[in-house]
Amino acid sequence: MAHSLGAKLILLLLGAMVIIFALLGFATIRLHRHHLEAATLQAAERVSDVIKRSTSYCMLRNDREGLYHIMSTIAGEPGVVRVRIFDQQGKISYSTDPSEVNRNVDKGAEACYGCHAQSQPMARLDRPDRFRIYKPNGHRVLGIITPIENQPSCSNAACHAHPASQQILGVLDTNLSLATADASLAQGTRRLLAYTLVAVLLIAFLSGVFVWQVVQKPVKRLTAGTHKLREGERGYQIEATSSDELGELADSFNGMSLQLRKDEEEITAWARTLEDRVEEKTRELKRAHEHMLQAEKMASVGKLAAVVAHEINNPLSGILTYAKLLRKWMERPDGGRDKHKEAEQCLELIASESRRCGDLVKNLLTFSRVQPINLQATDIAAVMNRCYRLVQHQLELSNIQWQEEIAPGLPPVICDGAQIEQVLLALAMNAVDAMPRGGNLWLSAAATSDGRQLELRVRDDGSGIAPEILPQIFEPFLTTKESGHGVGLGLAISCSIVERHGGTIEVQSELGRGTTFIVHLPLQAGAKEAMGAKLAAAGKAR
Repeated sequence: MAHSLGAKLILLLLGAMVIIFALLGFATIRLHRHHLEAATLQAAERVSDVIKRSTSYCMLRNDREGLYHIMSTIAGEPGVVRVRIFDQQGKISYSTDPSEVNRNVDKGAEACYGCHAQSQPMARLDRPDRFRIYKPNGHRVLGIITPIENQPSCSNAACHAHPASQQILGVLDTNLSLATADASLAQGTRRLLAYTLVAVLLIAFLSGVFVWQVVQKPVKRLTAGTHKLREGERGYQIEATSSDELGELADSFNGMSLQLRKDEEEITAWARTLEDRVEEKTRELKRAHEHMLQAEKMASVGKLAAVVAHEINNPLSGILTYAKLLRKWMERPDGGRDKHKEAEQCLELIASESRRCGDLVKNLLTFSRVQPINLQATDIAAVMNRCYRLVQHQLELSNIQWQEEIAPGLPPVICDGAQIEQVLLALAMNAVDAMPRGGNLWLSAAATSDGRQLELRVRDDGSGIAPEILPQIFEPFLTTKESGHGVGLGLAISCSIVERHGGTIEVQSELGRGTTFIVHLPLQAGAKEAMGAKLAAAGKAR
């Protein structure tokens, strides 16, 4: 609240009013004091003049008793402190204070300073020089000096011996108390302060009400409106109760709020339209994808049928040819006794081609059927040793050197040892086929730098793989061998086995320098559970 605009305006107005009223009160009190002192001076002058006029008759007749009686009577009036008369030499001839009679006053004192400031007494005094204010007992006292002039009526009187050249006969000193005037001034000051305080409070209250009604309430409504707008209540309207700048601001806010709601509705409508169009396009894409999958499936089936037909047609043609030849020999009168050795060769070829057809069908079944995985802790060194024994004879015939590298302290691997052996055997046989004139075959096993995977490497220094074939090397029916020596399912089956174990397989090759297959299998403790979950998900997908 202390930081609100209304509070700041009220504090500013209150501070300005306090300063203005303080200056105005100070000026008013000074003016009141000046007027009161001027009125008191006039009253003192009249009292002194009354005393002078009242005693002039007694002075002309040298009636001291009457003179003193009149002065004592006047001195007894309220507010008169003292009345005294002294001559030019400063001797007090009469005073309402009897202790001062026949005493000399100090000519340098306040009472005599006006006349004796020069080396000679002045014949006349200006009005300001006749007054003095002092505090004998803590209360202010006003003293007025009235010269007693030597008038012709006085100098010609029979009772006086003053020459006509003497202008001043003496001084009448009248002292009046300013206690009443001071009390009146203090009371007036207190009343003025009270009135000023009441006026400040009243104006502050009225200013506060005005600021609250004209500024604070509209600003609060605007603030509440902005909060509503920020919270998402588009179209929120503020009541505009005035036609000033704040009213125009409220109208602008209302227009902006309505425009925001309109824009939001348009955006929402466009979003709905876009969502509908996206859903429609998604359905179209899904249908197109399904058609594409169906087309790819049919293309795969066609390719498979073509490959199978081609691969099976050759041995079947040979079988048919040799079967016809055997039948022709048997239809001879002698029963083909002279063709006995050739018949045995034909039968061997028929058996060989039949086994070849059986192997082809078996490979197709292996690729298309998901074999169950028996996960258990397996010593990878034992798997590599069995693989070596299976290809040892072929290595010797092909003049290929086997080099095995196994990192020390290698932990057991959670895998199906038989299937991993099948992968290593397929990679080793591919390496043997790539080195018809001999070479070197390396098989290594080590843990990766993070200790989470087992890395198996099968490397040869054979002919290598062409760069244009390398990206599709794991696709089924892709082979670089001569016709009749393979159908291109070995690497596809190996890739499937590795992926089902939660691992990866990749190839690096360079023509004329050899090929390296890299297999990564998980080593972490939870590999068995993770692969079990993957197998379950794969089973559901199939």
